[in-house]
Amino acid sequence: MKHSCSGVILAGGLGSRYGGENKALLKVGGVRIIDRLIEVFSALFDELIIVTNQPLDFLGCNALIVADIFKAHSSLTGIHTGLFYAGHPYAFFSACDTPFLKREVVETVLAHIGPADDLIIPKTATGFEPLCAAYSRRCLKPAEEHIRAHKLKIQLALQKVRIRFVPEAALRQTDPDLVSFFNVNTPEELAQAEALAAANGGRG
Repeated sequence: MKHSCSGVILAGGLGSRYGGENKALLKVGGVRIIDRLIEVFSALFDELIIVTNQPLDFLGCNALIVADIFKAHSSLTGIHTGLFYAGHPYAFFSACDTPFLKREVVETVLAHIGPADDLIIPKTATGFEPLCAAYSRRCLKPAEEHIRAHKLKIQLALQKVRIRFVPEAALRQTDPDLVSFFNVNTPEELAQAEALAAANGGRG
């Protein structure tokens, strides 16, 4: 089922903890993380956007490739860019370094969208997950205002929008171990991801 929502993958990070390497291109279980995410997104969205400052790395991907409108390096600039190009009222965002994002978790977030909601975000015991969340295009203006003011924290930029939280219990119904939120920032975490994939037939 395709949702009236764009799917956006943020692949514009510097990968500073990974020696500057583009984490989206790392392989887990023999499959690039970006390809794992595209597989999930393609089943859910009729519009897929990759926000990156290295567009040549993604020319083979079946997606709209766009660069950050503002050049400040932050997730907020990526969210702003994704919303700017999104053709739907909402966009679901994922970081490019989450190899085990489950389609069912994305669907759980989407199922919580109400017409008055601006940000639909998972909330777990460890905190919020702003890069596994759905944003209304109404977030575009406050995001831009904060970027122009050099205030780049997502939670500050969007604290006044209408927020709906997705509870941990709802997320664990389809992802008991919350592996959807596991991200690869270091070689050690890549090794952990490989072990997790191997233990689960390559899927995590």
